[in-house]
Amino acid sequence: MSERVTRRQAALAAAAEEDTPIVSNNEAVAMNGNGNTQTAIPSDVDAVGPRENIFVFWPNIIGYFRIVLAIASLYYMPLHPRTCSILYSVSCLLDALDGYAARYFQQSTKFGAVLDMVTDRCTTSCLLVFLSSAFPRWAIIFQGLISIDFASHYIHMYATLAMGGSDTSHKSVDKSRSWLLNLYYTNKTVLFMCCALNELFFIALYLLSFSSPLLSPQLLEPLGESKATAIQTGAQVNSSVLRQLFTNPYSAGALEMARANKMDSTFPWILAGISAPIMGLKQFLNILQLVKASRWLAEGDVRSRKAAGLPKKKGNKSS
Repeated sequence: MSERVTRRQAALAAAAEEDTPIVSNNEAVAMNGNGNTQTAIPSDVDAVGPRENIFVFWPNIIGYFRIVLAIASLYYMPLHPRTCSILYSVSCLLDALDGYAARYFQQSTKFGAVLDMVTDRCTTSCLLVFLSSAFPRWAIIFQGLISIDFASHYIHMYATLAMGGSDTSHKSVDKSRSWLLNLYYTNKTVLFMCCALNELFFIALYLLSFSSPLLSPQLLEPLGESKATAIQTGAQVNSSVLRQLFTNPYSAGALEMARANKMDSTFPWILAGISAPIMGLKQFLNILQLVKASRWLAEGDVRSRKAAGLPKKKGNKSS
């Protein structure tokens, strides 16, 4: 018993000289899981400082407001082109403000970056879905644009996390991979102009669905007595409240509202002509990003397979 006490005292003295904490065997097992003594690291960040609520950071609050504006624009999209365009445009312009707020308040977060990207993808896709229904002959084009947009950003984000690490930003594109993508992500002016004019082109197409007899002649065609009668006697909603909230898009009232909201096509055509080249550049960047990210992932696969000794040579079969 005296020998154990002596050894314990000697250990305490040595620990005091080296300033090393002494832990029991049970504590060592709890910390490391294998019985090896290690210096304990606080697992609770509250022990270091006050816990921050990432969800109420100013850039993320702006992101939530963008979502509210986008949903409101979708509500007005079928029949109110002016109101919808204003709400949608403000939501897109706030995309630049949240980045400024993140830098000003030092509140750049991974959650905010993902929220920003998801909001961009979803709002643009919803507008393209509407354009698919407004211009059905071009629906396959809009469907392709949605697919490229989602695929490009998804594989780019995945490649950045898998190959660059969790602390690497998706905007950190090395010039050796692509100088054009590097310019796109590092130059704020180029990034803003590409994104803004890309959205402006789709907004112009949306306005043309209410104005251009070339693209949407069905709004200008007279209904005729047979079509008018069929619409008037179409599916009826029993509740008057529901009729006010959810106007039947095939009803005579909805068609009259669409005709009343028609606008002159000159201004939308000018917007479409100005923004079309940048929209084409943005789609090229999406395809380029998809290709470069795919190749980056493939390079990682080659290195992983080489490190694992794959493909393994099959031994000669015994006769």
